[in-house]
Amino acid sequence: MNVIDPYLSRTSSSAALFDIACEHIPGGVNSTARATWSGWSPHPLFVEQGRGSRLTDVDGNTYIDYLLGLGPMILGHRPPAVTRAVVDFIERRGTVFALPTADEAVLAAKIVAAVPSVEQVRLANTGTEAVLYATRLARAFTGRSKIIRFEGMYHGFSDGMYWSKHPSIATAGPDARPVPVPQGPGLPSGVERNLIILPWNDADILADVLAREGDDIAAIITEPVMCNTGCILPQPGYLEAMRALTEKHGVLLIFDEVITGFRLGLGGAQARFGIRPDLSVFAKGLGGGFPVAAVGGRRAVMDLVARGKVSMAGTYTANGIAVAAANAALDELARPGTYERLEAVSTCLRDGLSAIFAKAAIPAYVEGIGALLQVWFSDTPIRNYRDAERHADQDIFRRWWEGMLARGVLFHPGAYENLFISTAHSFEDVEATLAAANDVVSRLA
Repeated sequence: MNVIDPYLSRTSSSAALFDIACEHIPGGVNSTARATWSGWSPHPLFVEQGRGSRLTDVDGNTYIDYLLGLGPMILGHRPPAVTRAVVDFIERRGTVFALPTADEAVLAAKIVAAVPSVEQVRLANTGTEAVLYATRLARAFTGRSKIIRFEGMYHGFSDGMYWSKHPSIATAGPDARPVPVPQGPGLPSGVERNLIILPWNDADILADVLAREGDDIAAIITEPVMCNTGCILPQPGYLEAMRALTEKHGVLLIFDEVITGFRLGLGGAQARFGIRPDLSVFAKGLGGGFPVAAVGGRRAVMDLVARGKVSMAGTYTANGIAVAAANAALDELARPGTYERLEAVSTCLRDGLSAIFAKAAIPAYVEGIGALLQVWFSDTPIRNYRDAERHADQDIFRRWWEGMLARGVLFHPGAYENLFISTAHSFEDVEATLAAANDVVSRLA
C-alpha cells in the first residue's frame, strides 16, 4: 500500500514550496518535528489554513486534523473566543509593555484554582524555558545538583535536559542503569554529571537509586504520562510510589505537563491521577494555540522567586497576546460539560480504533487517556522507551499513516508522537476517521 506517488501528485505545491524554503532555511523547516528525517518524507505538507477540526494544505487537500499543532490546539483551529480576545487586546491595548497588567494576576488565579498542587505561578514563553526554571528552582531550594529524568521523555532542548530522549540502545548502557546520551552534537561535556537517566515505569529501580544517591538529588522530572515516546501510561501505583519516595528523600517532584496540562482535564494529569507534585510545568494547552508557558508549585519553593533569589526573566514573558489568549482559553475550557464531551468523543475514537484492529487480528493496540492517543503496532505491551524501540513496528506505522493521510486523516508520521483530539472534533469526525481506518487496516491485514 505505497502511497508515495499519489502523495507527490496530491501535494505538488507543497513540494515546490519546500524546494524554495530549503534555499534559505536549513532543512526547509523551523522545527525538527517537521523535518524529512522526522517522517515528513519526501516533504512536509505546507498549510494554507485551519478551522475547527480541519486543516487545509496549499494544494487544497482538507484533512481531519489530529496533529493539532502537536497539541496546543485543544479548542481546534481559530477558536472564536480566543481569536477575539487576542485581536481585541492588540487593537485596544498593545502587545509588549515590559510592565505588568492586571490581566496577569487574573490568569494566575485561574491556574491556581484549576491545578491542585499550584499555590503560585510564573509565566514563561515556552515549555523549554519553564523546565529550565523548574529545575533551577529545585536545585536552589534543595541545595543539591542532580536531576533524575527518564529515557524516552522530552523536556525541551536546553543543554541540561536534551539528553537520552531517543538514544540508540546500543550506546545507552544497561536496561536498568542507562547512561546519559546527548541528543546530538554541540551539548557541552560535563553537563551529564548532573543527570541520572532511568527507565520509566520501574519503581524498584527508582527506589534503589534514591536510596543510594538521594542526598545529591534535587528533583525528579517526569511526564505523568509518557507522551514523547508515543503514549505510554504509568503502571498502576507507579506515580504514587514516585511521590512517596521523593517525600522520603527530600527530593522535589516536577511534573512536566506541557502536553497533559489542561488536556487531560482542567487540573491536568495530576488531578486525574490524584498526585501532587512540588512543581509543575505547563505550555501547549494553556494558550489555545498561542505561545505561552508557566511554572508553578508550592509557595515555599516559589518564594525563591518572590525574594529575588532565583531570577525568572524575559522580555516577552506575560506579553499581552499570550495572556489574553490564555485567559480566554481557560474560560472556554472551564465551561460546564466541556471535558465531558471531549472525553466522550475521544473514547469513541479510541474504542472504535481498538475494535477495528481486533477484528483484523493485527498485532496492534490503542493506548491513550483523555484527549490523546497513539497506535502501537506491537504484539507485546509497551511500558517504556526500550520496549518501544524493541517491539514497536515502525514500518507498519508508516504504512498506516500513509493510508490514513490518503483518506483525509492527518496526524504525525512518527510513532513516537501522538494523535490529539480537540473540543472542535465531532462524533461525525470520528465516524469518518473510523471509516478510513477500517479501509486502511483491512489493506494492512
